[in-house]
Amino acid sequence: MTGWTEYALALVLFVASHFLPRLGGLRERLIGSVGRRIYFSVYGLVSIALLVWVISAAIRAPHVQLWPQLPWTRWVPNIAMPVAIILVTCGIGMRQPFTLGGRRGAEFDPAQPGFAAVSRHPLFLALALWSGAHLVPNGELSMVILFGSFLAMALAAMPAFDARARRALDDSAEPFLANTAILSPAPLMRRDWLRANARGTAIRAAIGLFLWVGLLHLHTMVIGASPFPI
Repeated sequence: MTGWTEYALALVLFVASHFLPRLGGLRERLIGSVGRRIYFSVYGLVSIALLVWVISAAIRAPHVQLWPQLPWTRWVPNIAMPVAIILVTCGIGMRQPFTLGGRRGAEFDPAQPGFAAVSRHPLFLALALWSGAHLVPNGELSMVILFGSFLAMALAAMPAFDARARRALDDSAEPFLANTAILSPAPLMRRDWLRANARGTAIRAAIGLFLWVGLLHLHTMVIGASPFPI
């Protein structure tokens, strides 16, 4: 199997794993057969394994440089990644069922949107920041395809999930969309929002910064490339 063949196969299987279960009610049938917890546990492990394969295949693919990596370009992911990881830690388990990582079956109160007032799709936004920021310093064709694909998936998923929310909420969709945002720092400056959410958000943000520091220093060992500007 050549480098490009392996890379293409890994990328196709990764993308297919995220779309095929939604066709023809396959996911619902599998959840009905094995249970929600087992399904999502297995699905999560398969997704992680495929992601590792895609990234490793991209690294092994033939070298075709589209643009050089200039020293300043490494600043882009270093600036974006703390924000991306904080979005992940703040978004996991949020009481907003119409997004990746949101609590399924959770009742959403538009008057108390929580972190959804800052971002109703924090995990998708984090994926877009991660992939878009890493696209800048990685001008090799395999990496452009990799990060460009993730960026396109993240940007396409947000309006798709919003459309699903409109269908599910019907008359309640407008208050839902009006009290949430793709990304807005405005709630962070409102006293009423801070009174209700400041403590929990600060704890999750601190965890995100801690994880970012750890991942930053593990980057060279795991990925094989230093993230620090030269």
